[in-house]
Amino acid sequence: MASTPSNMMPLGTIAPDFNLPDTITDKIVSLDKLKGKKGSVILFICNHCPFVKHVNSTITHLASKYQSKGIAFIAISSNDIVNYPQDSPELMKQTALQEGYSFPYLFDESQEVARAYEAACTPDFYLFDNDLRLVYRGQLDDSRPGNGILSTGLDLRNALEALLSNKPINPIQKPSIGCNIKWK
Repeated sequence: MASTPSNMMPLGTIAPDFNLPDTITDKIVSLDKLKGKKGSVILFICNHCPFVKHVNSTITHLASKYQSKGIAFIAISSNDIVNYPQDSPELMKQTALQEGYSFPYLFDESQEVARAYEAACTPDFYLFDNDLRLVYRGQLDDSRPGNGILSTGLDLRNALEALLSNKPINPIQKPSIGCNIKWK
């Protein structure tokens, strides 16, 4: 299993806008409509990556905890479905339902959104404040498949708590590690 790190988009970057189909509702949605009142977590994931599978329950737990506090969670898959059909929109919907996602799971067929966010791997996490300025990017936590560390979401959770408390977010942020985005 190859490991690819995040590109670490510069803090303060404004979230690139998008209009993408939500595989759960079959509707086109925009960042403007989905963003949270206090912040937004945009995460690049996919169905087949072992790194994503390893943290799916942590992601679902964090979303259920923080959505009620004004934080939106927005998942995007940008993988090439011709060569990776297990990441097709139909199977994305199935995965979302099986995993109990309480957030949209969007399909970026053109891969333009992944490029705009400089996404490199799955999972790749971005936390934006209520003005859609990037305040955190990087790993969920130190857990990886096979390393024996329990996934708690510590790094992202610490950033979320700081954002909600109007405290500074630690600028020392570790890149996420995961499967590379499957570019066309």
